[in-house]
Amino acid sequence: MTIREVLTTQDIKEFHGVLDRVYEGDRDFIYPIVGDVEAVFDVNKNKSFQNGAARRWLAVDSAGRTAGRIAAFYTVKPKSGKRGGIGFFESINDSHIANALFDVAESWLTSESCLSIDAPINFGDRDSYWGLLISASTPTSYRENYHPNYYQPWFLHRGYQLEIEQNTYDIVESEFNYDRFSKIAERVMNKPGYRFEFFRYAQLEKFAADFVSIYNEAWAFHDDFEPLQYEALYKRLKEIKPAMPEEFAIFAYENDKPIGFFIAILEINQVFKDFKGNLGWWQKIQFMLQRSKINKAKGIVFGIVPSHQNLGVETGLIIKFHQGNAKTKRMHSMELAWVGDFNPKMISMLESLGAKKTKIHHTYRKEISGII
Repeated sequence: MTIREVLTTQDIKEFHGVLDRVYEGDRDFIYPIVGDVEAVFDVNKNKSFQNGAARRWLAVDSAGRTAGRIAAFYTVKPKSGKRGGIGFFESINDSHIANALFDVAESWLTSESCLSIDAPINFGDRDSYWGLLISASTPTSYRENYHPNYYQPWFLHRGYQLEIEQNTYDIVESEFNYDRFSKIAERVMNKPGYRFEFFRYAQLEKFAADFVSIYNEAWAFHDDFEPLQYEALYKRLKEIKPAMPEEFAIFAYENDKPIGFFIAILEINQVFKDFKGNLGWWQKIQFMLQRSKINKAKGIVFGIVPSHQNLGVETGLIIKFHQGNAKTKRMHSMELAWVGDFNPKMISMLESLGAKKTKIHHTYRKEISGII
């Protein structure tokens, strides 16, 4: 068995091709879009390279077949220093191969003087490719990690300890506790000066600016906060237009001040699952033709400015989304991911709404001093 770095076009092909071997016969596996994953490692597309670096490796067995892969990366944070990460790890059920991959990734991060390693994570935003799948009762959603159950013991054996439990909840329309929460939401939605609006593409510039304003105020107190830039957000909203109907984005205001938003997209893996990771012109045409068949939404971001948190704005945003869906009758259910165990208030609210926990992912951490 040998380990080699991903450097050539053929190496990149094998980096994605190893999924064929790892998940052979697994009917629940949905291939991630190759272009999405490659964008993570593109210095021209991933802003994380401005303050960090990334490398990838392949494991090749004695028969010359690719048997595993791994990526390692680090970012330098103003408050927390140089932090390492491991992600996109895949391996056949062979601990020798898995350990060899961990060894090379951890060795590089150690040589780069990282203080700790989080795994398995993304080299970028937390809403994509983050966490080890522990359990699931619903299909893998877009940009969500899926893993065999034999991975977890490997991480624990290597000394990784649980840092965050990420929960995913599904709200089925027929089980949504509308009567209870509509009364709560009514108070805030009818409060003088308050209003809740659907996003409009005809006013993209306005809503993009409002999003940036809310985001930068709501997340300003988080560790290693980096302000969101208008140009990047504007471009992103244009890109996701095919997957984000206008009634999927709700904004809350007090008079003219933007105070909150809830953004969802179509659960596009309901269509992408048949593409086997490809998204060329033919797949894009197929997506547009089949988009109307998608009956599930995926909430991707929920933000309230600090001065208006715990005042019912969250409930108002959810009820407004429900009202929009009631008119279009587009969605059967909605998924809300990345509900951390550190947020018991959100968990309590979702369960009160009638949501059910459907998936659990774990983010692990290993202090660099623990690596031998």
